[in-house]
Amino acid sequence: MGFGKYVRADKIVALVPIEEDRGSGRRTLVYVENLPEPLVAGRTEGTIVRDMVGVESGAVELLRQLQMQIGQVRPLLKGSIRSEAGLDLDQLSHRISDLTGEQ
Repeated sequence: MGFGKYVRADKIVALVPIEEDRGSGRRTLVYVENLPEPLVAGRTEGTIVRDMVGVESGAVELLRQLQMQIGQVRPLLKGSIRSEAGLDLDQLSHRISDLTGEQ
């Protein structure tokens, strides 16, 4: 869950990103079957899911490279791509951050 906290559970029912009062050690509410209250995790929901499903390191490295290249695209070109192709590179970069657990 982050900061040396580990939970073993058969079923995680839901992962809810914390929007308010979010900070170090408070990123995601983790609802676990048979627990009345959610656990507070210090990691993002993307990181938790990645660890649950075991995303291969090669795929993670590919996503990181894609994110790095997106970061090199100038804003004017990003705007053109968004209006012409409907592809929002900034949103894609944020989703990659969520999946890879990097900010």
